[in-house]
Amino acid sequence: MTLLNVLGFEWDRSIVPTSVPVYSIERVCFRFHKMLPEFVWDASMLEGNPFTFPEVKTLLDGITVGGHNISDQEQVLNLAQSAKRLLVMVKSGQFSLSKPVFTELHSIVARNEALEWGVFRGEGQETNYTPDVGLGERGRHTPLPTRPGAPELNQVFDQGVTALQACAPFERATAFFLFGALQQFFFDGNKRTSRFMMNGVLMSQGIDAISVPAAKAQEFNEKMVRFYLSKDATAMMAFLVGCHPEAEAILR
Repeated sequence: MTLLNVLGFEWDRSIVPTSVPVYSIERVCFRFHKMLPEFVWDASMLEGNPFTFPEVKTLLDGITVGGHNISDQEQVLNLAQSAKRLLVMVKSGQFSLSKPVFTELHSIVARNEALEWGVFRGEGQETNYTPDVGLGERGRHTPLPTRPGAPELNQVFDQGVTALQACAPFERATAFFLFGALQQFFFDGNKRTSRFMMNGVLMSQGIDAISVPAAKAQEFNEKMVRFYLSKDATAMMAFLVGCHPEAEAILR
């Protein structure tokens, strides 16, 4: 079986870096913790959240920021709490590329935002509604249908994670993000949760986490649209490499 058959997409594997700086888990977790406000703000900007960076920092300091919807505030706080939980998992050796970790992070990321959180589509009370991803003028991406008990989604997830074990950590991490974004295992919050999983894979291997800068949000969205349409992840893989904090050294 090819990666296309298992994951639902493929990519030019030659663009994935073979040499990535590796540090101690303590060091990469320290950097992630130190940059947590930036990571949270970048992620919220990709969702169109109106909170500014200073407002995110203020909110994370425990001070209420006025003039915003409760839902926007909760999204920021959910992202921060998810990042902190991910740090605990990585530091304690509890992180794994597994469904229990994936659903736990989703239960924090999408709390009070998704139709249901912490379960795959079909595993909760809603067993019929299948969401899709809007691609603007290019139409919509429709994933596997929601079915009671999510048998297809669970099979796809298990086969995908098994196939990804054959990939080196950097490739495995970035491919899992795109895998989660394409298959839409949850009703909402798929890209956010899958990026946390990506960074969990990276940090647990001593590789610095990746954040998509707010300034690159438009480029990110445009490349994601092309990815959904073509099922070719080459451009998105290259984009994620470019977002790594040591991209210059990796691409040298």
